Amino acid sequence: MKIRFLGTNGWYDTETGNTVCTLLETDNYFIILDAGNGLHKMDQCITSKKPIYIFLSHFHLDHIVGLHILNKFNFDQKVNIYGQIGTKDLLGKIINEPYTVSFDKLSFKVKIYELSEGVHNIPFLVKCLFLYHSSECLGFRFEIDNKIITYCSDTGVCKNIVNLAKNADIFITEASLKVGQHDDSWPHLSPTDAAELAKKANVKTLILTHFNADLYRSLKDREEARLYAKKIFDNVIVANDNLQIEV
Repeated sequence: MKIRFLGTNGWYDTETGNTVCTLLETDNYFIILDAGNGLHKMDQCITSKKPIYIFLSHFHLDHIVGLHILNKFNFDQKVNIYGQIGTKDLLGKIINEPYTVSFDKLSFKVKIYELSEGVHNIPFLVKCLFLYHSSECLGFRFEIDNKIITYCSDTGVCKNIVNLAKNADIFITEASLKVGQHDDSWPHLSPTDAAELAKKANVKTLILTHFNADLYRSLKDREEARLYAKKIFDNVIVANDNLQIEV
């Protein structure tokens, strides 16, 4: 399995990267986690006809704004989009005139599916639970190619993160806040929060992404975040745009 980070910023694009988008290439599927502006790089990575699945955590614009450039692509295969209940209605309004090209005007088929909390086989296993955020937001646990990949962004500390990340091979989560910051009105994680959760869930590798663009203004800031996290949990990777790892 390959994991490619197409966008690693939260909130807005800067010279450090695009807004959040992560691509998992498995033996049989392309799985995309959130659709920030990093989504425009998708055609650099999707070079075969394996099915494409996009999972949206929630509807804040930095997680869905990349969908407006779907007409850039000419895929032969269908694109499947999964999100929480209400996804069809909301995307039908935003990915449409007068904002952008509507789904039915694309050169390839798009189908939208809605997920409730729980375990789904679609056809790989994915478990989704709501996290702790200002807007309803799903976290995901994928069991595929004999690996467990957990993705949780955006969220404050909550029990469902540990539930989704338990014994995961890869735990991809956010580091929107700096160490010591906390805001119940806008819940997010700091690097040390993420490390504590990774330790509690007994994951193998923690990968930090979705860095608040206003707080993490350089890649040096991200490296400092890694060093703080590493004091708590040893195996920490900081994601930067275009990072690729093998699992």
